[in-house]
Amino acid sequence: MNGVAYPVSQFDPSSILIVVSVILLIIVIIIVFLLVSKNEEFKELKNAYDKIMQTFDELDQQAKLIVKTDLELNKAQEELDRRLLGLNTLQKLARKMNTSRDENEVFQWINEPLITALGFSRAMVLAYGDDKKLICRATIGLEPKKTTVVPDALSKNEQLIEPLREGITFSSLSSSQKIRSSIVQIFDTEHFILTPLLSQQQLAGLLFVGNRYNAPAVNEGDEELISVLASQLAQTFENVQLFEQVYRSSQMLEIKVNDRTKELTHALKEVAEISKKKTEFISAVSHELRTPLTSIKGYAAILMTGKVGEIPLAVKERLGKINTHSDNLVKLINDLLDIARIESGRVEMKAIAQPIRTMVDNIADLLIPQLSAKSLVLKTNIPTDVPPIEFDSSQVERVFINLISNAIKFTPTNGTISINVLPNFEKQEALVEVADTGIGMKKDDLAKVFDEFFRVDNEINMNVKGTGLGLALVKNIVEAHNGHVWVTSDVGVGTTFHFNLPFKHVPREQKKQKSPTGDA
Repeated sequence: MNGVAYPVSQFDPSSILIVVSVILLIIVIIIVFLLVSKNEEFKELKNAYDKIMQTFDELDQQAKLIVKTDLELNKAQEELDRRLLGLNTLQKLARKMNTSRDENEVFQWINEPLITALGFSRAMVLAYGDDKKLICRATIGLEPKKTTVVPDALSKNEQLIEPLREGITFSSLSSSQKIRSSIVQIFDTEHFILTPLLSQQQLAGLLFVGNRYNAPAVNEGDEELISVLASQLAQTFENVQLFEQVYRSSQMLEIKVNDRTKELTHALKEVAEISKKKTEFISAVSHELRTPLTSIKGYAAILMTGKVGEIPLAVKERLGKINTHSDNLVKLINDLLDIARIESGRVEMKAIAQPIRTMVDNIADLLIPQLSAKSLVLKTNIPTDVPPIEFDSSQVERVFINLISNAIKFTPTNGTISINVLPNFEKQEALVEVADTGIGMKKDDLAKVFDEFFRVDNEINMNVKGTGLGLALVKNIVEAHNGHVWVTSDVGVGTTFHFNLPFKHVPREQKKQKSPTGDA
């Protein structure tokens, strides 16, 4: 160790400077890198912040829009609720108005609850009176003096009244400033609707509604509600007036009907008395004529036999005519007596249940000579299910003989006569028809054919004499059996006589007692 020498270490300053510089450069690079990295991060944070602020602004706008929409919806809901309340109120009012016939009652319904429900605090209904002047009929919320001031002011204001006559409505929403000022001055109301009440296109009255200055303004919905109310009022007033007119007319008509009924009742009594006297007269005269006619017929028969001496042929022929005409007069008198007895109820129908076919067959056999003389065919149609009918055979037989004899008289050669009997079980009666293929009758004659002494104006009746009592007798006999007779006919085609016979016969007296009106 003592003799060894070690070298001493040498430090180069430039090398140290280089090392230090390198270290500083590295530090600077690291610092720069860190600064760049932080700057990028800052930009990203700023962009995120900007996006958040943008989103917040959008949310704020949406929130404001939602609040605005909610306020508008609430306002619309309130308006809708108010409108529904008004419509419901008007519906209830309409139901009452439809049943009302009193104008004063209608005006009483225009009251404060109704006007409040429609969204107003003031109202007035005006109508034209009998003197054609406007008068106040209902008022709500207005000063009492307005009831006289308003009608006069409106009547004198041609600028208002003329358009109202034409159906124009004024409101504070749509009227001109001049019109608005005029109405505000008359009613002392800022928000208003003034509408006409039109009846049959004529101005019958006016409806005013309004609110004071601090109330909401009138809108279109208010105008629609008041328009509906005005239409209801106008229609109700028109209905009431029409009802009054109809009622007065009915009262006058009822008075006239009562007076006319009294006159007709009196006339019917006179007619009944005249008819009774006529029947009694015919009966008395017929009885008085019967005796001398019987004597004339008897003397003529004795003279014709030659018991009082030989009779010249010319005299005998004339005695034969006397006898024939006497027979005709006797038949006429008998028919008159029968009609009089049946009309007065002195003939009692001896109704017995019997088959109608038997009687029709007997009559057909009886009339065979007359049918054969004109080569006429008689057809009968009587179903087997026709039950026995209660009738007086002697009287109903006369009905058939008269009707069939008429058919033979007015039916040309080779014609057809039909007898039909049809049962109607629902009505408990038989419908009888006697039809022919004869010359027929005019429609004007059908209504008179059953009148006494009436004879159809035709060529056959001009050449063949008759009394005009046969069909009148038919009518009386059928009605005495509680039936009805009528006729149908066509000129050149034929005639059909119809009549019905109930299965069960009820005497007239019993039928009158059963009838609630006393009519047979």
